[in-house]
Amino acid sequence: MADWTGLDGVVAMAIAEHRIVGSVIRICKDGQLVYANTAGLHDREAGIAMRDDAIFRLASFTKPLVAATALAMIEKGLLRLDQPVTDVLDYFTPALTDGSRPMITMAHLLTHTGGIGAGGPAFDKAGVSGGMSDTDLSLHDNLRRLATVPLVHTPGEGWVYGKGMDVMGGVLASIHGGSLDDAVCHYVTGPLGLSDTGFFVSDASRLGPAYADNPGGAPTRMTGSTFVPGRGGSGGVTFFPDRVFNPRSFQSGGSGGVGTAADFMAFLETLRTGGGSILSPATMAMATQNQIGSVVREPGSAFCFVAALVTDPKAADTPQPPGTYEWGGIYGHRWFVDPINKLSVVMMSNTANECCSGPFPKAVRNAIYADLRIEPKPPS
Repeated sequence: MADWTGLDGVVAMAIAEHRIVGSVIRICKDGQLVYANTAGLHDREAGIAMRDDAIFRLASFTKPLVAATALAMIEKGLLRLDQPVTDVLDYFTPALTDGSRPMITMAHLLTHTGGIGAGGPAFDKAGVSGGMSDTDLSLHDNLRRLATVPLVHTPGEGWVYGKGMDVMGGVLASIHGGSLDDAVCHYVTGPLGLSDTGFFVSDASRLGPAYADNPGGAPTRMTGSTFVPGRGGSGGVTFFPDRVFNPRSFQSGGSGGVGTAADFMAFLETLRTGGGSILSPATMAMATQNQIGSVVREPGSAFCFVAALVTDPKAADTPQPPGTYEWGGIYGHRWFVDPINKLSVVMMSNTANECCSGPFPKAVRNAIYADLRIEPKPPS
């Protein structure tokens, strides 16, 4: 097995260069935990070291948990992939710019092909909360506002990373009865025993502060509402780390969860090995295939029902083989599952967004394959 010299060096350098404050990385190979690294600081100002059981704000790590909940409910016959969203949320009828109101299906929500955007002037005008900033809006009040925002494209004819999983959260909560957390717990986190994962913090002492990129200096501790520009100066996200403690804020299916690296690894290994107690092998096989056809997303990458899907490693500039599925969380996380090499990886940090979309996760990924001496495989 690997000696992990390369990976340890990548983590140590990121800490030493003050690109991340602290991180937890877990790697499972062939069903065994082969690497567990806890580095840096959990709370820099208090001088508290990062802890292996740290609870993190999941951001978009929430999405696959909600997607798995939807797939489990589909297995139970409670909804269908081709079912219109309006069958459950009769008010959710957003229009195209020409005024027509096309049908959006559950499959569109899971694959981000429904034409539902992520933000901009129309969102601001409608008062839509994106799930990362503070709000007292209920889930359905926010979705009613979202329904007034024009669609970006006709459902099924494009891929736009937007608020579709917040809509899916409303669907699941409505069908199950109660809250989104109730549904996710019933179908996913409860059966898997993921006691630290959900929409409530199980132990506040293990949820540390969040930090933001600070080009040219050490990451800045987030306080209150914090805007963090996107990489390259385009776009950006407004964070409100204390949102998770506001009981009035809606549970965002796209970004509202919290959890630990250990819990998330248990979830990923369940997916990799065929669905365990939450999903059937047939559902998992279907859910991890390309579900957007020829719709353009990114070079070498499509989308399945739980995450992005590597289709052409050379075009995607990755050592991961075709069939690898992966995603990130803007608070500072990345994960991937490589079924061919029986490999699951979780990297979580407290620094947005270096460990999500900066150089760090790519360097970690490349070091993992190098340390394991896994040679790239050509597309089949």
